[in-house]
Amino acid sequence: MQQQDEYIPPKVWVWDQQNGGAFASINRPVAGATHEKTLPTGQHPLQLYSLATPNGVKVTIMLEELLEAGFSGADYDAWLVSIRDGDQFGSGFVAINPNSKIPALVDRSVQPELRVFESGNILLYLAEKFGAFLPTTLAERTEVLNWLFWQMGSAPFLGGGFGHFYAYAPQKFEYAINRYAMESKRQLDVLERQLAVQPYVAGQAYSIADIAIWPWYGALVLGRLYNAAEFLDVQSYPNLQRWAKTIDARPAVQRGVKVNRNWGEPHEQLPERHSAADFLPLSAAE
Repeated sequence: MQQQDEYIPPKVWVWDQQNGGAFASINRPVAGATHEKTLPTGQHPLQLYSLATPNGVKVTIMLEELLEAGFSGADYDAWLVSIRDGDQFGSGFVAINPNSKIPALVDRSVQPELRVFESGNILLYLAEKFGAFLPTTLAERTEVLNWLFWQMGSAPFLGGGFGHFYAYAPQKFEYAINRYAMESKRQLDVLERQLAVQPYVAGQAYSIADIAIWPWYGALVLGRLYNAAEFLDVQSYPNLQRWAKTIDARPAVQRGVKVNRNWGEPHEQLPERHSAADFLPLSAAE
């Protein structure tokens, strides 16, 4: 292991605004709004404010799956929240998510209208609202929720842990990368063993458990997250690979990953979504 200067914590921690790498400008130790900004609203009852990070993609996939399944009431407006620009600290966004994290949803089909935040809770809310992608029998429902909450508890180790220190930290620290790579590999093995005996994470049917897990772990093994596929030897998880590719082929998933995305190739981007026609090529939509 390479020797690095030992960090001795001060008696009282003080925020260094320049420390934090790629996200130094948006990370801070206090909550609340930094500026006044009213959120836009569209014509649909469901208003989504998000960005196509793995947590954001969960919700756009869910909404597109609901529409694919024929639930017209799931039509939605998706508005881009640029976290690098600090949009999540605008007063309008903070009003619907005091934690200033994407995604956040407003359901105007009920009175009073409801704010829904935390990606796992949004999936659960929509599943219960439309009666889809969540079994109704006690045993099957419980198993889906087991895996939904597994994802919510596990992904911070993959994202904020491994992803941060491997891909985003201004300096590479061997101990931190090794620690979180080990945990990421353990989590991949948890899924590999689960998917060795059944087609989907929670059983025989596609569910919100798969929708929650795929944008993180599916994207990772498909080589789309952190440029870490070779480093983590993702090819050694054949059952996880099979599951990831199966979900990747779903039309609703292919649409959902584009929504609120403003980077990559032009055909991969749809910064805002207001109708199904937004997915059509410009020449076809005219």
